[in-house]
Amino acid sequence: MTKALFAVSECAPLVKTGGLADVAGALPGALADHGVTVRVLLPGYRTVMGQIGKAATVAGYKDLFGGPAKLLACTIADLDLLILDAPHLYDRDGAIYGDATGADWPDNPERFAALSKVAAMIAADGVDGWMPDVVHGHDWQAGLTPEYMHALGVTTPFVFTIHNIAFHGNADAGKLAALGLDPARFTSEHFEFWGQISALKAGIVGAAKINTVSQTYAEELLTPEFGIGMDGILRARQADLSGIVNGIDIDVWNPATDQNITTYKSAAGKSANKKALRKTFGLGPSDGPLCVLVSRLTEQKGIDLLLDALPTLLERDGQLALLGSGDPKLEIALLEAADRHENLSVKIGYDEALSHRMMAGGDVVLVPSRFEPCGLTQLYGLRYGTLPLVALTGGLADTVINASPAALTRGVATGLQFFPINAQALANAFARLCDLYRDNQTWKTMQRNAMKQPVDWETSAVAYKDIYAGLIEPRP
Repeated sequence: MTKALFAVSECAPLVKTGGLADVAGALPGALADHGVTVRVLLPGYRTVMGQIGKAATVAGYKDLFGGPAKLLACTIADLDLLILDAPHLYDRDGAIYGDATGADWPDNPERFAALSKVAAMIAADGVDGWMPDVVHGHDWQAGLTPEYMHALGVTTPFVFTIHNIAFHGNADAGKLAALGLDPARFTSEHFEFWGQISALKAGIVGAAKINTVSQTYAEELLTPEFGIGMDGILRARQADLSGIVNGIDIDVWNPATDQNITTYKSAAGKSANKKALRKTFGLGPSDGPLCVLVSRLTEQKGIDLLLDALPTLLERDGQLALLGSGDPKLEIALLEAADRHENLSVKIGYDEALSHRMMAGGDVVLVPSRFEPCGLTQLYGLRYGTLPLVALTGGLADTVINASPAALTRGVATGLQFFPINAQALANAFARLCDLYRDNQTWKTMQRNAMKQPVDWETSAVAYKDIYAGLIEPRP
């Protein structure tokens, strides 16, 4: 039995801002089916501490970056959790990464150095009689772990997963002493990045194996366009870099048992869900496809492209129900567009239950991202027969079979892709979408194809297990 420690900054169902939390919450269970037991090390944010109930104290720290802390062990939702209870770092109003205004917490370097250092100490000494065979860090928040492991003389293999390379976790070089980092290693060969401390670079350089969350994204990261300054470092580590596409929790996202929606076992069920969704969003009947979009409202997610391309969809009787929040300018632009168009409805915010109903009731789910490491939204859409219309990038390219003439002739298409990633190409995709929707037989075939696609963690869990196994020396 292989023992893995996850060091991660968020984990569903306790705390979530994006897909990272879903991965951290679902992958341990999938790995357990393949002989890997996982303990998840997670910061004790206020929202987390309010959910853990009874927990055992398994370690204590007199001074962890400015205050005392302790490590709590508990089990929630079948997850074996280690909660880092450090009130001076995590017990505060606002979001987990920033304050109510959206600004990053100024002590984020210390907050996530604490996560990394505790992970290294567990690798060195174990915890509560448990010793990991491998430490698996996720994104920059766990990136300093191999530096602290090196300082402690720990040789346990470290695996690093890049969920989104856009976030580097940079800190001023003046924090070297405060973060307990070796100044002799503040070099381009280790964690120095343009005169700053880079937690992301530390993770890349210090990992035995590196992976990201789709094969196409792994290849994109080797280019200046997508590598965001890390492409050269990743090219140097290319032999150790792989892409493993994410899965979803098919028990949570199950149209046959989803408690958020009406029965969805037939075309009649889809029709009922669509009618209910239109009522929720104040949309009337229409002969065109009902599109849904659940997203952060940012340029990375292509929301500005969507605004420019929307007239093509709406002019062909298509509709859009949108749920999301983000850039205030994009929020305002969408709300103003909804005031002008009766077939566009926008809800600002996030509602997990409503997102399920949107997948169940929509005909199409839109993911027009400029870049998307993996994406989970399109996988939810496939599971519910809500065909993805996606940009040709990252995991979107790897998980959706475009309705090209060849794919349609072979009867294998599961959605639509557009490229180049600009407003005109998206508008062209909307035109194709509306034509396909009116071909009832083809549309039904695509829906059936979509719902048959494997979107669970099975294949990916085996890939992670194999990475771990390749790093752990055979034992007598």
